[in-house]
Amino acid sequence: MQTTVEFNPPMLNGVSASKVFLPASPDAPLTVFDYLCTQFAHIATDEWQSRFTEGLVYDAQGNQLTTASLFQANSHCFYYRFLAHEVHVPFQHQILFENEHFMVVDKPHFLTMSPTGQYVQETLLVRLKKQTGNEHLTPIHRLDRETAGVVLISKRVESRGLYQQMFATRQVQKTYHAIAAYQPDLKFPLITRLRMEKGQPFYTMHVLDGTPNSETAIDLLEHNTEWAKYELKPHTGKQHQLRVHLNHLGIPIRHDPFYPQVAHKAEDDFSAPLSLLAKHIQFIDPITQKSMNFSSQLELTL
Repeated sequence: MQTTVEFNPPMLNGVSASKVFLPASPDAPLTVFDYLCTQFAHIATDEWQSRFTEGLVYDAQGNQLTTASLFQANSHCFYYRFLAHEVHVPFQHQILFENEHFMVVDKPHFLTMSPTGQYVQETLLVRLKKQTGNEHLTPIHRLDRETAGVVLISKRVESRGLYQQMFATRQVQKTYHAIAAYQPDLKFPLITRLRMEKGQPFYTMHVLDGTPNSETAIDLLEHNTEWAKYELKPHTGKQHQLRVHLNHLGIPIRHDPFYPQVAHKAEDDFSAPLSLLAKHIQFIDPITQKSMNFSSQLELTL
């Protein structure tokens, strides 16, 4: 009996193909194009048209599809994401270390980790895939677009879970540096514990009364009359935790576009990076059992 080998789409310009299942349904559309336009209504129809025209959509056997290709129930199709216009981020990453299982990368400010929204090529992951040719690269943890510093990237599917579990069980010591206002009445070191939940707008967090679900140890490293450099050691990993904690203390991080108030800037305005840096990361390698310690080569100045 002959078996059909499913198409394994190659990486294209650093971008891996997305896989979509085409389900059987009484009201199934006539074409794959119609299904994708309906299923992903947030993507403009003319963008789907361009993807088909550019030969960026394939069936499960690797045949390029057109807008007239018939819908085949209980099969798959693949497509590549692209953006006609993308703002170039004029800062480069640096690979600090790598072995067969992971790499440690110094991420610059303003560079999004993975393809999302208006960024595909201008993301750390796609840049690394293009640089290395390794389509299996996956972030083991994440930094905000606005935050710079050390981040771990998995190189192998087989060992990825071991490193992800290391972060999930809080076996990783992370140290950040931040520049914020100097407040002589605040006494350091201190530990901040707050209850944080999703806020409005949806991509922000806010503080509520109740049992704390976030904790950060904060110390003062240096200061002048206006600004101070703080050392932050998060014991939990809530979204925007460090930014919210310093803001709650009355010392929001310099150039923070969300806290205390949301103030959007133009996408091509790189003049005022958030003064937050993932400076150090330390852990026991789950495979070799050796102590690993990495530091960003970037520095924040008062």
